[in-house]
Amino acid sequence: MGENFPNGAAIIFGGSGGIGQSVAVEFANAGSAVAICYRSNQNAAQETAQLVERANGRASIHQVDVRDRGAVQSAFDAAISAHGRVHTVVWGAGPVVAQVSVAAWTSEQFRDSIEIEVFGFFNATGTALPHFHANGGGSFVHLGSAGHDWWPHLDGLSVAPKACNEALIKGIAKEEGVHEIRANSILVGVIDAGQFTLGQKEGYFDEAWEAAVKAMLAAGAPQEYVSADLPLIKLIGELTRRKDVSQIYIRKGDFALRLEKQAIRSTVETMMPSNSKILRSRPK
Repeated sequence: MGENFPNGAAIIFGGSGGIGQSVAVEFANAGSAVAICYRSNQNAAQETAQLVERANGRASIHQVDVRDRGAVQSAFDAAISAHGRVHTVVWGAGPVVAQVSVAAWTSEQFRDSIEIEVFGFFNATGTALPHFHANGGGSFVHLGSAGHDWWPHLDGLSVAPKACNEALIKGIAKEEGVHEIRANSILVGVIDAGQFTLGQKEGYFDEAWEAAVKAMLAAGAPQEYVSADLPLIKLIGELTRRKDVSQIYIRKGDFALRLEKQAIRSTVETMMPSNSKILRSRPK
């Protein structure tokens, strides 16, 4: 399939969104087929597929409500049927959330965010793991939030659920590394797409807020993340080969993207049936 990825496809949950679409196209540019998952925006998913095909890639689209484990399994099975196997799961799905303080959250708002992002990601990982076990490994890449380490004003309904997923990523990396399964997270800042664009239309962000955020984080177009000097697709390819779990921060400074890797020590533990000893390996 090429130097970046093995045969098969990357399945992208949220592939109809702003950054999901750009990631899908760059997978195609890297020689990988792409399975594009969407919940309601079929037109955007079809547009993504057309862009993938223009890049000489193979694409399939799959409607799925990630809150439904059976629906996730059906979409995953359809992707395998279309492409032979899935080598990478990219998680970029999430609701458009209100920009309100924690004190103003309603139970319905918080539940909606948790069910889509947390239960959705759990359903995706739980569905993919048996397939990865049966096919010699695979990779999970979670598109998280820069707010994981820098709380963004009023954006907690987006940030809080992703924190749970960050913990799950670390757990998968520790438990599944022995099976050649990688799990990593990329902490993405504000971009001119998706939540930010819709929030502008709703009037959530005033000019002062936009100026402050753009001065600190990467508020450019999604393509800047995936086709700069250090494109996201190459980063994902590298993460599929790493044995440690990493969080990658993407920020914008001096008009260029800067990647800051923060390694997290992980211990891979596996019980050996023959002698019941625990083997531990710590990556350097």
